[in-house]
Amino acid sequence: MPQGRLFIGTSGYSYPHWRSFFYPAELRSAEWLPFYAREFNAVELNVTFYRLPRPSTWDRWRQSTPPSFSFAVKGHRSITHWKRLHGAEEEMERFLHLAAHLEGKLAVILWQLPPGLSLKLQTLEDFCRSLQRSSAPLGCRHAFEFRHSSWFCLEVYELLRRYNFALCWADAPRWPRVEEVTADFIYLRFHGHDQLYASSYPTETLSRWARIISQQLKAGKDVYAFFNNDAGGYAVANARELRELVKSLNPPVG
Repeated sequence: MPQGRLFIGTSGYSYPHWRSFFYPAELRSAEWLPFYAREFNAVELNVTFYRLPRPSTWDRWRQSTPPSFSFAVKGHRSITHWKRLHGAEEEMERFLHLAAHLEGKLAVILWQLPPGLSLKLQTLEDFCRSLQRSSAPLGCRHAFEFRHSSWFCLEVYELLRRYNFALCWADAPRWPRVEEVTADFIYLRFHGHDQLYASSYPTETLSRWARIISQQLKAGKDVYAFFNNDAGGYAVANARELRELVKSLNPPVG
């Protein structure tokens, strides 16, 4: 079985407080993404949750990154938080057609549900079916991040497996996490070790995750891992360290 591929990066890249720490002080913000893409092979776009960028913006993201670069994009809140997946076909189609501007660089769409939304199995199934039937020219994967404990059940896992959609493993001090494999890939989000978005992960914790990732890669699963603890530049430092820890467990052959 061929080994899976590893994609590690951060949740977002356009942070002014990363200037000097990560981005050179003299670098224009328009050049941040190409600079970022020289360090990491993937990024998770959080901005797509808050607003719908113009087609030209999606095109610019695609054109300013190398051919091997991958994007994960977060589904817009009108779908997940306002409509709560129910009756959101029109909004979903609009979003998917915009995301299609990333072409082959679009790897995963993440659908993050609000913590106040409890299990609605039929709604989830209807939404998954709509994703599968969409007219948007997509070849990407889909992952779901649940924040209410009721979603973590066998019925949901079986549903996601039928569609080959991933259950997001979200590491955070506030929300539940179940490390259940439901697809041919793994999707990890690191929201902060002790403080949400604002704390760094110790090497001991990252080493544990490196072992888990290594096991999944050896099982043939692609792994996407993004750090959402942007405060203090922790996301950059943790992503770099995790990448090196995984590499040490998977030395190149020859």
